[in-house]
Amino acid sequence: MDQNLFNDICLQQLRLSAVHEGETVVVLTRGGERAEYADAFLWAAQRLGAATYHLRLPSPASASGAWAVGDSGLARLPLAVDALKAADMVVDCTFLLFSEEQFAIQAAGTRILTAIEPPELLARLMPTEQLRERVEIGAELLAKAKTMRITSPHGTDVTYQLGVYPTLSEYGYTDQPGRWDHWPAAFVFTGGSDDGVDGKIVLAPGDVLLPFNTYVQTPVELTIEQGFIRDIRGGAGSSGLDADLLRSYIESFHDPRGYGMSHVGWGLDERAHWHGLTQFPGGMGMELRSFYGNVMFSIGPNNELGGPNDTACHFDIPMRGNSLYLDDELIVDAGALTVPEMRPVAPR
Repeated sequence: MDQNLFNDICLQQLRLSAVHEGETVVVLTRGGERAEYADAFLWAAQRLGAATYHLRLPSPASASGAWAVGDSGLARLPLAVDALKAADMVVDCTFLLFSEEQFAIQAAGTRILTAIEPPELLARLMPTEQLRERVEIGAELLAKAKTMRITSPHGTDVTYQLGVYPTLSEYGYTDQPGRWDHWPAAFVFTGGSDDGVDGKIVLAPGDVLLPFNTYVQTPVELTIEQGFIRDIRGGAGSSGLDADLLRSYIESFHDPRGYGMSHVGWGLDERAHWHGLTQFPGGMGMELRSFYGNVMFSIGPNNELGGPNDTACHFDIPMRGNSLYLDDELIVDAGALTVPEMRPVAPR
């Protein structure tokens, strides 16, 4: 994308995030990554009258090859953490989520926006106030529920006991002290109680494995008991390849907490494409987390919700064509939202 166009969309984003004169905005990057993002956000913050600077972390000394969440690169840099805590807003181009440092920065009242997807995707899925309203309606419904049940034609039937953890919403911008959001995003989620998720989930071809950034090719059956995956196997008549890959990846962390059930919810953005991984390689699949009517469950850490599991092993798995019930009320019907206030206003 042309840098001037990128500047303009970052300006739109910071306006939505209520950046104004007298604030301090810090842009956080790592190594040589996303220098054009830093330039665009610095320019936009200056246009809005904010004081702004770029904090650049060194590249990791080594890489394991696995997407290990929770390691922000800030653990040995308390002065950098203090600087971020003193800012009004941090634009995170590194992915701080699940790290203790991010929680400390938020607790100081600093709002955080993560932006690491390709610029063309950021432009197409620019947040809107109307989409935020729909997301917040979904969050209100989810926050009141005591149980969630997910079913599918492929054999999924799993129940989450709710009420222990808060409900969170993502709508792609952050204008409230201490709030974190991710651009682009449009979904709601919560977590089941630590021992309160039971049943079976069957992944079908076309469901999405993130961070593999791939589509499921062969059915996978997950047996869940008391909040943990107890068995992973290929579906009937399947080669079992996807099941083997999923199991092998989790095992590579040598942490049994990687089998824990994390957050769960649904997507609301009718502009997001299920086929998005074929268009924008190089991101982390935020479009797939947001596409309209997907039901997404996650494996691994729940410390984002205040839970005890801080394993580095994390999967987000958006699924197509599933149904979701809150306290026996049908909310997502085979991939379509049933609540009129959560549906898009304009024809899809």
